[in-house]
Formats: sequence, structure tokens, C-alpha cells
Amino acid sequence: MSDKLDQILISSSQPDFQKQIKHLHEKLLSKARFGGFDEESEANRQKVLNIIRKVNKRGDEAVAEYTEKYDGVKLKPEQFRINKEELQKAHGEVDANLMASIRQAIENVRKYQEEIFIGNKKQNQHPGIKYTPIKRVGICVPGASAPLPSTVIMCAVPAQVAGVKEIVVVSPPRYKSSIHPVTLAVCYELGINEVYRVGGAQAVAALARENGTIPKVDMVVGPGNQWVQTAKLINFGYFGIDSVAGPSEVLIIANEKANPAWVAADMLSQAEHAPGSAMMFTVSQKLAEEVLLELKTQVKQLKRSQETIDCLKEFGCIVVFENMNKLIEKANDFAAEHLEIQCGKESRKIADRIDNAGAIFIGDYSPVAVGDYWAGPSHTLPTGTSAKFFSALSANDFIKSTSIIEYDKKKLAESAEDIIRLAQAEGLDAHAKSIKIRQE
Repeated sequence: MSDKLDQILISSSQPDFQKQIKHLHEKLLSKARFGGFDEESEANRQKVLNIIRKVNKRGDEAVAEYTEKYDGVKLKPEQFRINKEELQKAHGEVDANLMASIRQAIENVRKYQEEIFIGNKKQNQHPGIKYTPIKRVGICVPGASAPLPSTVIMCAVPAQVAGVKEIVVVSPPRYKSSIHPVTLAVCYELGINEVYRVGGAQAVAALARENGTIPKVDMVVGPGNQWVQTAKLINFGYFGIDSVAGPSEVLIIANEKANPAWVAADMLSQAEHAPGSAMMFTVSQKLAEEVLLELKTQVKQLKRSQETIDCLKEFGCIVVFENMNKLIEKANDFAAEHLEIQCGKESRKIADRIDNAGAIFIGDYSPVAVGDYWAGPSHTLPTGTSAKFFSALSANDFIKSTSIIEYDKKKLAESAEDIIRLAQAEGLDAHAKSIKIRQE
């Protein structure tokens, strides 16, 4: 019933426009993680917390139970890890043309990440700071609604550029009671041999502490649903995280210069994730109506048509604003994961006014799929408006900085009185004494 999509068209001329925009904003927040204060969100967050507690207490036994419950696959702990022979077999069975594309994507990502990496830049080698790669990183690779081997590339390659030596991949056993072979092939291609067929909050919990078959990691990255992202947030502190990364979302800013068929196609490319958020902001009522018509037509041609329609109704919108200033203000407030700008020659100028977005795609020929697979930046991006304070995953996230402080006798003597004065102002006599004793 794609005619029901009429409800996603919202105009500033409607009396309840502001109320509808606020409701959309709240939906974005709730879709990314169970962080709200409504009863359903609190109940689901409690479920995640219970999963984490049980895995902490019972280790592999709990991981196996939750894998059977949520993924429908019964595994013994010794079956969690994919052996090297399976990885090699999957690699050998991948179509040659597909493998060529995978290798080129890896090269594109590696080149971009090397160019932006701060750890090996001479100008950043200040004597007062030391950069060290994270030792052990876990990557969550989704596999429920669709297998995402590209996520291995987009998370592992930046980590490798940073110098991470131990990379662990976890992914739910949704393909014939295991992980999709293309995902396994990419792992093998990248030299990753620690791969576990477990996913969800139970996998995140297992990565947080040393109490089972899956050894603890120092950082967990990767996209996923609310359960995975909430588990990452609850365990933050036991390991580092990248961001709240999922479910997927796109916001397209378009004017009368845009091709409505292309805009609709880009919206559907995110809605088909189900759940995935697909939004368009415009100042053109005509374009809005044309895009809506295209959505109705194109969605019928998709394999996952009904799921995509349901997702559009729940997390989709076409919003007509009064003017571009108000549109841009609201776009910055929504802080979308993917933000496309299809406004002809005005696209670059509008992009310069966007402060909050995981990634910005400028112009008619830069759809999200280019970033998902090919361009070089990681497709692991902040969602749920968290692009206001989180960044796109990059090689720079996989290093930590340590401050280096080295004073000699003369330099300390020159600063001693000031340091003592500051310590005494805070009432910390032992701090002051640690300086005084060296001056006696």
C-alpha cells in the first residue's frame, strides 16, 4: 500500500508543522539507541543490561543461550570461532570480478586513511606527545537484515593503517548458521583470522571482559542496531568505542534543480536497511510531490518492498521548508549520518553551512553508496543526531595520545615557586612538598 506514503510529506504551511518536526527529531534519537525515558525505551535498555550481566556472570554459556534465542542457532563455545580453513575456503570461492572490486575498495580506503592519519605526520611529532595504536580492537559486523562485508573493510583498514595488530570480528550467524562467505573472504583478504559467529549485545558483552572463549578487546567499533549500540554505550569504560553508529540514515537537501528520481532512489537505499531513516528537506513543494510519486513507483520494484514501505512510514519524511535558512538550521539540528546535497551549482555553498553531519555528499553524482563502498572515508558514521559530537571513524580513532613531560633540574627550579603557589592555593600540601623537596 505505497499510497499510504502520503503521510510522510510535511509542509511548513501545516498548522502542526513544528510539532511534526519535533516528533521526527525524537524518532531519530530513539532509533539509534535505547536512551529515552519512555517506558518502552527503558524496558529495552534494561534487557540489554540484563544480557550484559548474564554474559559477565556466565560467560560462554550465556553467549550460546542468547545466540540460540535471538539468531536461532545452537552453538557450543568451541564453535564460536571460524577456523582458518573456513576463511580460506570462503576466500577461494568468491567470484574473481567481485574480489577485484573488493581489492580496489580496500586500496581506496587505505590510501585515504593514510593521507589523513596524524600518527606518522612529521609536523605532528611534537616532543610533548606520543601516539600509540590501540592494541586489540573488536569490529561488530551486522548480518541480520543484510550481510555487510564492506563494514569489515571500512573498520579494519583504518585500524591497520593506525598500526593495530590484533583485530577481532564478531557477526551474527544469520547465513546458514554462520557468517556470510563474502564477509569471511574479506576477513581473509585483510589477514584477519580471529572471527566469531556471534553478534548482538551478547557479542559486545563478551568483548568487554575476559571470561570466556572470546578474549577481551580494548576498543569496539562498527555499526549495528539499537541493541548493539546500547551495549557499546553501557560497556564504555571497559573498552573504548567509536560512536553511536546505526541504524542507517540519510538526509537529502534538494532544490528545484534536483532529479526527483535520483533523490527517491537515494532515500530508498537507506530505507531498505529496515530500519533505516530516509529524509528529504526542500523549499520546493513541486519537487516534494515529484519525489513522493517516485518513491511510490520505485519502492514497488524492490525485493524488500513491504519492509521498505513500513520503514518509510515509520522513519521517512519529505519536509518542505519556508526558506533555505530555516532548512539549514534544522539540518544542523538533525545532524544526520549521511547528508546529501543535490542543489545544482548551490550544492557546495550549502555544504559550507553544514556543521553537523557524519559525512557530506555534494552534488548529483555523489550518492551514499559511493561512500558506503568506494570513496575512501569509512562508512561507520555517527547516527541519532550524535554527529554533533562524534566523528566519522578513521585511522586517527585507533591511536591514543600520551603526554610526555621531561623537566631537568634547572627548568624545574625556574618554575618551582609558581607550582608551589598553585598547589597551596588548592590546599594540596603534599603536591607542594614534592616540588620543595627537590629545591632543598
